Amino acid sequence: MMRGRLEVLLVDAHGITHTNFIGRPVYYVLLQCGTKEYRSKLSKGHNDNALWNQKFVFDFPMSQWKKLTHIKFRTMDKELFKDGGFVGETIIDLKGIITEGGDRGYMEVKPAPYNVVLDDDTFKGVLKLGFRFTAADKLRRKAWEQKIEGKNSEEAMNSTTLTLMKVPLLRCMGKYARSHHLINAQLLFCFVDYKECSIRS
Repeated sequence: MMRGRLEVLLVDAHGITHTNFIGRPVYYVLLQCGTKEYRSKLSKGHNDNALWNQKFVFDFPMSQWKKLTHIKFRTMDKELFKDGGFVGETIIDLKGIITEGGDRGYMEVKPAPYNVVLDDDTFKGVLKLGFRFTAADKLRRKAWEQKIEGKNSEEAMNSTTLTLMKVPLLRCMGKYARSHHLINAQLLFCFVDYKECSIRS
């Protein structure tokens, strides 16, 4: 079954609303895409800013991705006597990312600021978000390429080992031949740079 994976990078927030009347704000974000939901770690706000640098992964069959239209981010402010107060909401349209990523096998959107929408449909503050969508066939191809690279690296290492063993082996054979009178007319010499070999009588 064809699958797709969306990686979401939640970087930070700037200029968002402070809902706490007492104490320093502590922000977190609720992410929702399709049937999956995540909650970010807590970040203590400073001058209405917050920092997370946290990644989330949404993995669905491609047939389900084609039905998904957006991903939702609800920024919350943790309050003293309850779980959190609503700060704002950011909704990102995914149709272009999924279509392009499905066709090419890979699609990336560098981290950029997106508006935070308040209850009254006005804007205040931004969330900085990045996206990467990878199709299932691209995932298989990447694993295959890594396997081939590892095999080539192993072959190169074995080849180097054999080359380094070549000169001592030839010298040893020459000594053995002389001691047993197997070679009287020729001796084999190999230069240190391994580039030239000659037979001298």
